[in-house]
Amino acid sequence: MPKPHRAQKLKISINSLFIFLICAVLALFSASSHSSNQDKVQFVSGSSVERTKTQIGKLPKDDIWWNVYGEDQAWNFKNVFRFHPTVLIHRDGPVSELVNRKMPAIPLSKVETPIGRMSLEQFLDDDQSLTMSLVILHSGDIVYEYYKNQEPYEKAIYWSVTKIIVSTLIGILEDRNLLNLKTPVGFYIEELKDSPYANVSIENLMNMADGLDCGDDYFDKNSCYYRYSVAIGDGYWTDSSPTDPYDFVSKLKVERIAKQGKSYQYSGVNTFILGWVVEQILDMPLQDAITKEIWMKIGAESDGLMLAPRFGVPIMHGGLIARPRDAARVGLLFTPSYKKVNEKRVISDRFISNIKNSKLHLSQTGAPYIQVSEKQSHSAYHWDSIFANGDFFKGGWAGQGFLVNPEKDIVAVYTGYAKDPIESQPNFLPILREMLNKVFPDS
Repeated sequence: MPKPHRAQKLKISINSLFIFLICAVLALFSASSHSSNQDKVQFVSGSSVERTKTQIGKLPKDDIWWNVYGEDQAWNFKNVFRFHPTVLIHRDGPVSELVNRKMPAIPLSKVETPIGRMSLEQFLDDDQSLTMSLVILHSGDIVYEYYKNQEPYEKAIYWSVTKIIVSTLIGILEDRNLLNLKTPVGFYIEELKDSPYANVSIENLMNMADGLDCGDDYFDKNSCYYRYSVAIGDGYWTDSSPTDPYDFVSKLKVERIAKQGKSYQYSGVNTFILGWVVEQILDMPLQDAITKEIWMKIGAESDGLMLAPRFGVPIMHGGLIARPRDAARVGLLFTPSYKKVNEKRVISDRFISNIKNSKLHLSQTGAPYIQVSEKQSHSAYHWDSIFANGDFFKGGWAGQGFLVNPEKDIVAVYTGYAKDPIESQPNFLPILREMLNKVFPDS
């Protein structure tokens, strides 16, 4: 080959230098941009070493850990994994990116609150508000996100919101013809064949209509429910307490107070039995069923947790611990925007329709700590309230909430705590719903 002339060599050198300079500038810009983005996302530790030691030192010695209030309860709700065992709900695959499409009308919307009429964000910022986080999605996008007393990455407990995770698993199994809601639970669980629960249908367990006298009582240590909660680790236990909730429930003697399907009796025991059914059918612990059927299908940012304080058995009626955005991703499965987290339908239209159009309208509706309005339609499938405008709501003890509206394509999830005994806590649900109904009116 002929050798290049000196002019050609110079031209090649200049081109190479030009390309080098372009690459250097791009690399510098990229590094600057990356550094700028990192500067915007500052990591804030959720708890110092000293505070962790102090808070754990303040835990009650003769009562259950959650029976404290105020800032101590808020810390406990976000940090229960530091002082009690948990089991893992695994995430997998790429994270489903949620687009930020902030709507200024949401924080500025005027709402009625216990301290007067003001904007939503004014109330959230006030000391009277005990909401720690709030994430609202519309059409699969984040339209409002708020954190107070909780970092976005922190995982707080959702208490009874967990119940709809269990009922959703039942719906998924029903869609696959792996169970029938009309079938008595004794058909699926051999250990319950001689139990008062043996002939209760899956459907009546789903609707909190078992007719048995074991309604939730969080404080009477002699009540049916509290004794169950001790066995699973949600109540206060001692060395002499039962250690196996499966055995405890199978041997539970409980009186029938109504015909099944005729009256509402809110009970975490119903959720436990449904979770047990899921475990039997899928042949795996509940947390693994949640992993397989839900968590690995939402593009979660983080693993979830289930509180499991005794012998690795998760608290099926109230142990979910998760990042707020991941809880919101679960909500998307109930909306037309499910494709933002999964290409395939995880929760069927049939199941969602059954929740909305349940023909079982019971005389008492809603969990004992939920204040419901006259516009509520009914309770169904472990949801506390199905409202006339299409809102599905499930609450958690002391200030958590999970709201979806499949027709309006809305998801709203929040965490919170109680300042003092639960009766004095402001009820955030009507405040939230007033705002949502203004910003997203009925069509």
